[in-house]
Order: sequence, then structure tokens, then C-alpha cells
Amino acid sequence: MDRSVALRAALIHGGSLAVLAMALAVALPRSFFEDWGWAAGPAVWAVCAAITARALRLPLMPVLGGAAVAGLASLVGVVSGVHWAGAPFGVLLLALWCGRLAAEERTQAATG
Repeated sequence: MDRSVALRAALIHGGSLAVLAMALAVALPRSFFEDWGWAAGPAVWAVCAAITARALRLPLMPVLGGAAVAGLASLVGVVSGVHWAGAPFGVLLLALWCGRLAAEERTQAATG
């Protein structure tokens, strides 16, 4: 586990998620999220995961796979009616996943 990468992944993913969510909230009416939130939420989550992968120079597809799993875990908050309660949990899971990926990449590079 690369803790430095995990911490940076949490900050990048969480920060980009907050910025995009606020931008969409300002730009779009509430009715959009009532009708299309089921698609917009996962799309924003994936875009932020791609930003994180790019910023940390991690492989895109494994990061997106980890984001999908972390997003499913954060769905608990959505289903329970406390939508944003699940997001920090999902960000944490993705950050741990990125830390693990970075450690694996480093090990593979060292062993050739």
C-alpha cells in the first residue's frame, strides 16, 4: 500500500467530485437530478476517477474498475436517503484502491 498515493487520490477524487457536483448544481435545475441523477452521478464519479488516474499516473481501467466498486459501496448512503453520506466512504475506498495499485505498479517495475 502506497499511503502517499492513497492520500493524494482521496484529495484529488474528493476535490474534483466536490467541484463538479457544485458546478452541476449551479448550472442545472433540481428536476434534472430527479430525472437523470441515476446517470449523472455515476458519470461524474467516473470522470473524477479518470482525473485521479491521470493526475497520479495510474492505469485508467483498473482505477475505473475500483471506482465502480467504490461507487457501489457508496450507494448505501443513496439508498438510505442520505445521499452525500456515502460519498466520503466511496472516496476512501477508491483512495485505498489507488494506493494498492501504485504499490503493485512499483513492485512490477522493480521485478521487471
